[in-house]
This record gives sequence, structure tokens and C-alpha cells, in this order.
Amino acid sequence: MSKKITAPAIDQIITDFIDYYIKTNRVDNNDRIYLTNRLLDLLDKKEIVALMPLEENEQPLELLDKLTEYAVKQNVIDDLSSSQDVFGAKVMDLVTMRPSEVNQLFWKEYEKGPKKATDYFYEMSKENNYIKTREIAKNIEYTHQTEYGELEITINLSKPEKDPKEIALARQTKTNYPECKLCMENEGYAGHLTHPGRANHRLVRMELNEEEWGFQYSPYAYYNEHAIFLSRIHREMNVGVQAIKNLLDILTTLPHYFVGSNAGLPIVGGSILSHDHYQGGRHTFPLEKADVEYTFEMSQSSNVEASVIKWPMSVIRLTSLDKKAVVKTADKIMEMWEGYSDESVGIYAEVEGEPHNAVTPIARRKGEAFELDLVLRNNRTSKELPDGIFHPHPPVQHIKKENIGLIEVMGLAILPPRLKDELQTVRDFLGGKTSHVDALHQDWADELKEKNEITEDNINEIVDKAVGDVFLQVLKDAGVFKRDKEGKEAFRRFIDYLISY
Repeated sequence: MSKKITAPAIDQIITDFIDYYIKTNRVDNNDRIYLTNRLLDLLDKKEIVALMPLEENEQPLELLDKLTEYAVKQNVIDDLSSSQDVFGAKVMDLVTMRPSEVNQLFWKEYEKGPKKATDYFYEMSKENNYIKTREIAKNIEYTHQTEYGELEITINLSKPEKDPKEIALARQTKTNYPECKLCMENEGYAGHLTHPGRANHRLVRMELNEEEWGFQYSPYAYYNEHAIFLSRIHREMNVGVQAIKNLLDILTTLPHYFVGSNAGLPIVGGSILSHDHYQGGRHTFPLEKADVEYTFEMSQSSNVEASVIKWPMSVIRLTSLDKKAVVKTADKIMEMWEGYSDESVGIYAEVEGEPHNAVTPIARRKGEAFELDLVLRNNRTSKELPDGIFHPHPPVQHIKKENIGLIEVMGLAILPPRLKDELQTVRDFLGGKTSHVDALHQDWADELKEKNEITEDNINEIVDKAVGDVFLQVLKDAGVFKRDKEGKEAFRRFIDYLISY
């Protein structure tokens, strides 16, 4: 239990916190008294002893922790992670520019270059603790070599888990505002037990095809500069030709980013299909580095280079200097895929009027050229595979059962936090420290023990490699055209179908 923070100790913390942002030119010295009083109000504190700032200030997030600790100790806020999150966002809002100022500075920096603008916005979003850098640092990350190149494996440990008390209290909080966590109305929203603190949240406004869109970063980023682009209007995702136009327009504005969309159907889509949005950022994914398997040419698309990519999922890549030609070619492929069936490999475009084919599009720039990957998806289920035919199958669900969305399609595994402890029990089992593991991993652990010469020095390597092999199989399961002879021939038939029109 930490020592209770009392005056004048808390007064020093308040003084140092405000002083840090003045010294680093985040806020103006003329705002010192105003910000101090606003912070006193948040802490339900009536006065402050006049103190000089310490010469060696602590880091601002460490001071934020102490302010939050004080608020808990003084019963200003509940001792719950959600309450602390809401409080912390309110504190950081005090030292964050208003949205109008953020937008003005972003576009002023943009005049120096797109990278200058995103560098400014990204650093600001980290500095004001909107991007949870300390929590993200807890994630487990490594790469895994395969015949398709290096896959990236992460176990996501950044998001705090709610305790039972918090879950019980959350049932009493009912509100439909904002409509979802991607709505623009989150900007500056205080938050509560069922909604994260967004007081320090800022959006950059941008226009896409005469519509207002917002650009923000993900608080719990899965990769470098993990960005989100969202519609001003709360509407369901529509991954059609307009989405392709929007993606390429974003790349025209931010050519150093990639941008993509989850497919617009359940199972093969993302977690929030209720709000039209895309994801992007500044990261080179394994898919981007994958080899071309073969090229082909579609009629009336001679200025677009089309190819099939060597990847565990089924990917068509379009490349051209002509943005409109890429849009037109992509529209044709998506239209033809939407109605395509091949019973020999279990692909049905629809069953009883329900559509099943969809596309996960991913766009990037290659110099002046536009490069667009169309990953073919199908969300059909069966009695034998109720979670999805082209979804992680039961043998791999002990590692990954969740939907395979945009990020994983590109070769970055986002594995659940439960695996941190569960995989340790597997290591202990392989090392002879225990005689069994969690039931869901037992068959897998027995197989690892049987197939490997295990020493104390190689246990971690064996488990990491095995997890990587499972993720590779997850991607193969999600591929509509499998990587065997039958699947490759079926994919070729679809390509021939595209060429014929």
C-alpha cells in the first residue's frame, strides 16, 4: 500500500505538473493560475499552498499517477480502473489544446509535409496520454519465419481488465450517447463505467469525397501510428467502390501511410461494423513484403498491373499510377467476387438470399503509384464449423478463436491476453515442472513434447515457434482458396473468370 499523499505533498505535485507543461511550451505561463484552479476543482481541493516548482521535475505521467492516487485516497473517485481512466483523461485535457487549435496546427504542419503533420499529431496523442504508451509496452511481441516471410506475433496485454465490482456497477449505467466508441461525439466526452475517458481525445477533420471524416489514433495501438479514419455520420460499414475511393483519397493526403478496411460482413469483418471506418498507419506488414505468385491482365485495365500474391490467404494486388483505373478495376473484381461460387472448394456467394462473399481491401503508395490488395473473404458457416468455414478451425482455437480482421490478414497476430499465463503453464509442462496444462492446450502440449528434443534453454523458442505455426494455420483456415493443388487451381479459375470479362 502506497503512502497517503497529503498537503503540502499534493500541492507540490500540482505545482510540478503544471510547471512541466509550461516549461515544455505545451501551455502558456499566463494559464498557470487558471490551470491550477481547474486541477484543484478536479481534485475537490479548496486551496493550494504557494510553492516553487522543483528543479528536477518527475515525468508528467508519473505526476499524473500521483494525482490519480490522491483522488482515490481522498474518495474523490472510486478505486476502479475505469474511474481512474476517466479522471486521468480529465486531467490531461487541461494541458491539451482545444480541437480547433489541434486542427489548425495539424494543417499548418501539413504545409511542411504530410509526415510533419502526422508526427505532430502522433506525438501530441502520446504526450497527453490518449495513446496509452505505458500499457502498450506490456505487450509481448516477436516474429516468426515462414515460407511466406516473417509473420508478426503479439499477445495483447495493454487493455485493462474490469473487475467484478466494476462490471456489476456498469449495469446501472445506461446511455446511448455517444452511439459507439468511434463516433465523433467521443471527442472531449468525460466517459463513465461503460465508456472510456475521452476528455483528452482529439480528432483531425478531413474531407473525403465531399464528406466530413475524422482522423485519430488508436488508444491501444497494435502497430506504429495505428490510425483510425471515421465517418462523421454514424452508419454501418459499406465496403464497396466508395470505400475504395476513400482509401485512395486518404493515401493522396497521407502518402506515407497504409490504409485499409475490414470486410463488411460478420465473422470476416471487424469488431465495430456499426460505424463506417478504416484503419491505417505507418507500418510495413508482412503481406506488403510477400512475393508475387503470378500476374494477369484484365480487359480494359491495361494500365493496371494485376497479380496474385503468395500468401496463406487469397490476395489479388492491383498497382497503377492511375488512381481512377485502380478504383474501376477493383470495383469490377469486387462485383464479380460478390456473385462468384465454386462448389468444389466450398465457396457459395449466397445461401437462401444471404450474401457470403466480401473483400478486405488494403491500400498503400509505392512512389507515385497506388497499390491495392483485395483479400477475398467468405463468411459461410456449417453444422461442422459453426464459427465459420473460412475462420480459425477448432484445432487452432485454443490459441486464436476470434475473428480474423484487417490487421491479422496482413500478417500481424493479435492474440488474447489469457495466453500469457496459459503459455507459461505449457512451458512448465515441457520443462517437467508440472504434469498437466489447461485442458484446451493439453493435446497441443503433448504433441510438442513428443516432437521436440526439449532442454531448459530451448523451451521458450519451441513454444514461440509453435504459436507462430498456429497463427500461420489460422491464416490458412481463413483463406478461401487453399494453398494446396486443388485450391490453387480453383483460384486460377476465378482469375480466368475475371480475365474473360
